[in-house]
Amino acid sequence: MAVRRWLPLAGIVLAVFVFNTSEFMPMALLTDIATDLGVSESSAGMVITAYAWAVALLSLPLMLLFRNVDYRLLLIATVAVFVVFQTASALSSGYWMLVGSRIGVACAHAVFWSIASPLAVKVVPPEKRALALSAVVTGTSVAMVVGLPFGRAVGLLLGWRMTFAVVGIMALAAAVLLVLVFPHVRSDGAFSLGDMRSILGNRVIMGIYAVTILLVTGHYTAYSYIEPFLGQVSGLSETVITLLLAVFGAAGLLGSFMFARFYGVRPYRFIAWVMVLVTACLALLMPLSSSFALPLLLVVWGAAMTAFSVSFQSEMIRTAPAEGTAVAMSLFSGLFNVGIGLGSLLGGTVVDALSINDIGYVGAAFLVAASAYCFIRLFRGMRERDASA
Repeated sequence: MAVRRWLPLAGIVLAVFVFNTSEFMPMALLTDIATDLGVSESSAGMVITAYAWAVALLSLPLMLLFRNVDYRLLLIATVAVFVVFQTASALSSGYWMLVGSRIGVACAHAVFWSIASPLAVKVVPPEKRALALSAVVTGTSVAMVVGLPFGRAVGLLLGWRMTFAVVGIMALAAAVLLVLVFPHVRSDGAFSLGDMRSILGNRVIMGIYAVTILLVTGHYTAYSYIEPFLGQVSGLSETVITLLLAVFGAAGLLGSFMFARFYGVRPYRFIAWVMVLVTACLALLMPLSSSFALPLLLVVWGAAMTAFSVSFQSEMIRTAPAEGTAVAMSLFSGLFNVGIGLGSLLGGTVVDALSINDIGYVGAAFLVAASAYCFIRLFRGMRERDASA
């Protein structure tokens, strides 16, 4: 493909980078935000929870409201709304102002993640669709590799508000790029509330949703508090913590590569390995917290989580009816964020009621349940789907 053919996809990937950097930033600056605003770490963690639950509650209603809007206009408008509320986050003078502005960003997030992956596969030739999905997930990984550590470094040096301001400026650049290069995209057809049964009655889609909630809840029970865990339990310095967060994000690039290389060959085996690896990493987080193997654990964990995300998005796009792909993805995004919200809330409860040492064990329990459901129910539905195709 000529370079100009890649530019629309590049615009989406840049927006993915910005959205994910903003979403995960409070996790990397949780201690500083809590100290500056005079609240506990668990209260600061509620900023993450409020954001996630706003996305969860608003994804489907907003996507149904805007389902007939031209996708180019909707994409650009969504990034513009993000810029406005991201700036408000940077200007927040108190806890509740920050929570409110983050909910505004979450509204933009709810729509963006409903259309990002479907649009990515629409702006490239059919034979490049797997690569397009991999590129979208790579945007998330780069946010973890570059955006999160850079934002943390800026926050530690100049204050957490400046980090949010820098992300807002990058979002403005993404909006300008999309205005210049993104084409009009033909809709797959009207989708009404009456058509929801084609999604809610689909066994595979509902299985994907169930596994997603369980797995993401378990993951974020631990990951939402990984920064204080590495400091308090592993006894690491601020510099090393920043480096390890970058390592976790960089591993996402490995997960994206592994998806592109192996998923198409043996998809069920690939997903099975992903489930097993995430479960093992959470269970071993505390035992290896002071071990030289901790960086390796973070590499495997980060790669497996990225592989999970792109694999299940691919399965969703394969399974959902063409005219309902964006709506099905909005539910996927919403339920993913239900898991984020439940995980961050549960992680805070574990920290307050038990010990921060236990976040990995509690998270692993959810992964065991997710894996059991995937192996027993979801794989059977996927095989029946493929046999009838």
